[in-house]
Amino acid sequence: MHIAFFTNTYHPVISGVVRSISTFRQALSEMGHNVFIFAQAAADYKDEEPFIFRYPAIDLPLTHNFPVAIPISPFVDKVLPILKPEVIHSHHPFLLGQAAASKANELNLPLVFTYHTRYREYSHYVSLKQDFVKEAIDRWVGDYLEKCHHIITPSESIRRLLVETYGISRQITVIPTGIDLQPYQAADRTETRRRLGWDSSFMLISVGRLAKEKNWSTLLDAAARVMQSRPHVRLTLIGDGDERQPLEEQARRLGIADRVTFTGILPFDQIPLYLKAADLFCFASVTETQGLVTMEAMAAGLPVAAVNATGTADVVEHNRQGLLTANNSHALADAIARLVDDDSLRREFQQAALEKAGTFDIQVQARRLVEVYRQAIEDRAAGRMVPVDRRKRIFKLIIDDEQWVRLFSREKKEDRTG
Repeated sequence: MHIAFFTNTYHPVISGVVRSISTFRQALSEMGHNVFIFAQAAADYKDEEPFIFRYPAIDLPLTHNFPVAIPISPFVDKVLPILKPEVIHSHHPFLLGQAAASKANELNLPLVFTYHTRYREYSHYVSLKQDFVKEAIDRWVGDYLEKCHHIITPSESIRRLLVETYGISRQITVIPTGIDLQPYQAADRTETRRRLGWDSSFMLISVGRLAKEKNWSTLLDAAARVMQSRPHVRLTLIGDGDERQPLEEQARRLGIADRVTFTGILPFDQIPLYLKAADLFCFASVTETQGLVTMEAMAAGLPVAAVNATGTADVVEHNRQGLLTANNSHALADAIARLVDDDSLRREFQQAALEKAGTFDIQVQARRLVEVYRQAIEDRAAGRMVPVDRRKRIFKLIIDDEQWVRLFSREKKEDRTG
């Protein structure tokens, strides 16, 4: 099968979306499919992968050094028909997502869209009245969904969110980003701890972009509470972003700067080593659509202490692979402290985490993705688009994160008992 991926971000940008695209591309290629990437131009970066086609891009201050793609390219206009794609898979509703929709319509191809991001949670990057910005985002996303033949969500909670918000009744499938388990299984915990100087420490670890919506401040406050009476506990944060300096200043104010390490961005092949060498994965983000970094931590055999929010709650079962808490530093600190102090509980969660991670194997998820493509081809031939109910009010997205978690947890309970 010939598949065209359209994405606003690809290498050298490092993000969960890029990770998902790259991981699926590799798995699909190993299955014998051809995957063509259409992405933003990247200055001073040379593609090592084949079939990467770049749209022009510009750097804007608002995008935090991420190049913004310009969705116009005479070269792509010429080359895309020559590649004879059978399906176009868009990974964003904006910019190159619009180019993907236009090309799908022009070439009579099915359009598949993965809803990677809770877009309205990023409205604060636009310096306008927030209610207006969020409403505009909601409407724009709804308009885009109507252009598609199939929607993919990375988690069940996001599928429910779209069903409740846009009234989608069919042509929507949950396919989480898969994980290549081998690097996590092969990582040498003892050697890595020795190399990093972690031998005598209990190491908390977390991974992600250092941005406001990731709720790092809550995690630092929680870590400080735990460290007050546990001198052997340290914290490593892997990632970078605009909030790094404020977070480093917060660590100094809390008196834990010498026990918190900000690694910056690490090569991906180093992350399994760091995770395998750590003792507990901690996470406070409330804007995840899948919880990919949490899945990777579980693949390394780490128990989890995290805020109970969408994405994370999809992959971690409370009291099974870890502890999920309310979104405040006191509750998160209590969960972290309990797992630091209780070796038996931690070992129990470690084993359960490894078992759960086995269900995220990338080959399984890639095969499911191919089935979606085949269904989308059938739907395109039959003239079936994703059904969006425009009569529904866009009020579900206004529910705050803790309310949404309560709603989602109640629905899951009803599913089990009903």
